[in-house]
Amino acid sequence: MSKKILIVDDLHPIFKEKAEALGYKVDDRPEITRAETLAAIKDYDGIAVRTKFRIDQEIFDAAPKLKFVARAGAGLDNIDIEIAKQRGIALLAANEGNMDAVGEHALGLLLSLMNNFRKADLEIRKGIWDREGNRGYELKGKTVGIIGYGFMGQSFARKLAGFGVKVMAYDKYKTGFSDEFAQEVSMEEIVKHCDVLSLHIPLTKETKQMVNDEYFFHFKKPIFFINTARGEIVNTKAVLNHITKGKILGAGLDVLETEKFPTLAEQNWHDALITNDKVILTPHVAGWTFDSYIKISEVLADKLAKISG
Repeated sequence: MSKKILIVDDLHPIFKEKAEALGYKVDDRPEITRAETLAAIKDYDGIAVRTKFRIDQEIFDAAPKLKFVARAGAGLDNIDIEIAKQRGIALLAANEGNMDAVGEHALGLLLSLMNNFRKADLEIRKGIWDREGNRGYELKGKTVGIIGYGFMGQSFARKLAGFGVKVMAYDKYKTGFSDEFAQEVSMEEIVKHCDVLSLHIPLTKETKQMVNDEYFFHFKKPIFFINTARGEIVNTKAVLNHITKGKILGAGLDVLETEKFPTLAEQNWHDALITNDKVILTPHVAGWTFDSYIKISEVLADKLAKISG
């Protein structure tokens, strides 16, 4: 009997095609609910998910045959990793598939902030022509600090290569990673020298709410702040506080600690966030391009092939 995979989210068809070529029977059900998944998952060897719901103990308990979880995206924060490890269930992620998208998006946010693109555009549409009020900064000569030097951090560093910047990178879990695009440094060097701070770390118990008022307090110079990682790493009120203090010159946030409406609008920092002209917001799309939609599924299928050999 062939092994079976249940796709519960929107994946590019190439994942199904490649999985079937490996001998799997694939049921592609992007509209399936969590309740329907719980009822059906007992018959499957693998599940492929993007962000629809959390793969937690309830799902694992209902899936005695489960051998792997394929996450179509970067990171595994919507999967209960500890339970998966205990049960010997392989976890596949596709960080390589959207790293270029994330690197480009982070750079786009940074350039937009430094040159007041959003503010200037809105003003012109309102009949305001303010050159001095929209005077920008150049990237050349600045020091960019990258927190986390995995696929995403490395991608951002490569995108910065032509801008004449100094790139410093700190990664708590890696050493000896200096390359032609970034210099490995301590966190003390980051807070002392950087003009730009960009986060490229996963959401874990350790990193949740890591970036708070105390975190920003230590930076010696005013910074531009970019977060394309995970929203729950950052305390939004702290960002707004330090914009008010002049410690953050601008913030580009693709992710927020609370996402999607109506819940987002209910947060006590929502109104201050959306009315702040030093903030640019995007709806968690840094890694979600037309190109990465294909590449993520290709990477995931390649990793499936390695564990299916």
